Amino acid sequence: MSGPGFNAEESPLARLAQRRGKGGEPFLAEAEAIAGERLRADFTRAGLTPAVTQRWEETTRGGGSRGGGRDFSDMAIDAKSRIDAAMTAVGPELSGILLDVCCFLKGLETVERERQWPARSAKLLLKAGLGALARHYGLVGTASAGRGGIRRWGAEDYRPKLSG
Repeated sequence: MSGPGFNAEESPLARLAQRRGKGGEPFLAEAEAIAGERLRADFTRAGLTPAVTQRWEETTRGGGSRGGGRDFSDMAIDAKSRIDAAMTAVGPELSGILLDVCCFLKGLETVERERQWPARSAKLLLKAGLGALARHYGLVGTASAGRGGIRRWGAEDYRPKLSG
């Protein structure tokens, strides 16, 4: 997990990705950790991170070179749309913990205390949320028909017609 503007020391996901389970396997799969950091990157691009002080950096307008010819607000709107789509995909039950941990960088103990959850429950819900997020981003495969997935007859774009 690395990239521009990424500080592994700040990320609760980086610490969880390094933890090992009883069998020695990592607690978070690579796709789950990447999905969480992708959400965080979009959150930052959308300008949703809380600012403690005023920002003095120059923003690119119109045909500036840093924005690749796009207005900063267009990139922020696109990032916000991606966040909205991701939160819709994971559902309201898991979106809150993803935002708290991945975007607001809250620790699991803090989330549990604020939401009055039992100990270690945030860890399990975060893992479930990151799994759903990784599927949304296409980082992990979906079930195939041969492994208990939904089986159907017909072409890929087939939709049954309802008569009534």
